[in-house]
Amino acid sequence: MNINLTLFGQMVTFAIFVWFCMKFVWPVILSAMEERQEKIAEGLAAADQAIQDLADAKSSVTNQMQVAKKEAAGIIDQANKRAAQIIEDAKMQAMEEGDRLRQAARADIQQDVNRAKEELRGSVAELVLVGAEKVLQKSVDDSTHRELVDNLAQRL
Repeated sequence: MNINLTLFGQMVTFAIFVWFCMKFVWPVILSAMEERQEKIAEGLAAADQAIQDLADAKSSVTNQMQVAKKEAAGIIDQANKRAAQIIEDAKMQAMEEGDRLRQAARADIQQDVNRAKEELRGSVAELVLVGAEKVLQKSVDDSTHRELVDNLAQRL
């Protein structure tokens, strides 16, 4: 056996093996590597996009929270103003009702005073007649008595 021929045979076999790998194996490996590289690049881009979307969402939520807080403060302020207005209206109605009740009470008192005056006039007139009857020592009939009482009541 000749070493040169063996070495030459191994070199030819190795060259055929390299050609076979370059022709059939290497393109498949390269395409798989490129496909994997593209997937990784897409994943990284998606992650970057997700981070950007998250930051945008956080700023949007912050803005919406500020707007919502302002709206809530406005609604609370309006509710407080409305409550103050309702209380003020209730006070005014209570004062008006109190004035009306006072006026009604005054009218009732005035009627009671007038009624008491009339009763007092009648009582005074009867007392005067009783006193006059005793002085005159004679009785006055009812019609004359009523006429005298009415005249006296009108004068008083």
